Formats: sequence, structure tokens, C-alpha cells
Amino acid sequence: MEAAIDRIMMTYDLLLNRSASASAEARVKVTEYVTTLFDGGEKDMNRLTVCGLTYLRELDGSNNPVKAGFTGL
Repeated sequence: MEAAIDRIMMTYDLLLNRSASASAEARVKVTEYVTTLFDGGEKDMNRLTVCGLTYLRELDGSNNPVKAGFTGL
């Protein structure tokens, strides 16, 4: 599980230029989320990584197409 969290944070930090405190806060949140998934039975590191990245991107709004500038027109 720790390997998945490290991989999530390494990838997420490459996607966004964030301060150290924001990165630490994101690590705490994704650790809680991945722990929930792991305790629920998900053991595949690749799936945990993808789910963790998706979770962080939803939190920061980067998965929102409207915020990204896509209006559908």
C-alpha cells in the first residue's frame, strides 16, 4: 500500500506544481482514501494508484471539464 501511495504522490507532484504543505495535505487525504480501498479488499497496486490519482484530481477540480475550459460547444 505504501508503494502505491508513493507512486500516486510522485505522479501527482509531476502533474501539478504545488507547495510542500499542499503536497503533505494531499498525501494525508490520499492515504486515508487508499487505506479505505485496501481495507475493502483492493490489493492491486496499479488499481490503487489509478484510484488515488483520480481521487486527488477530483479534490482539486482538475477532472471537472467545465473548470478545464471545455464548454461542449
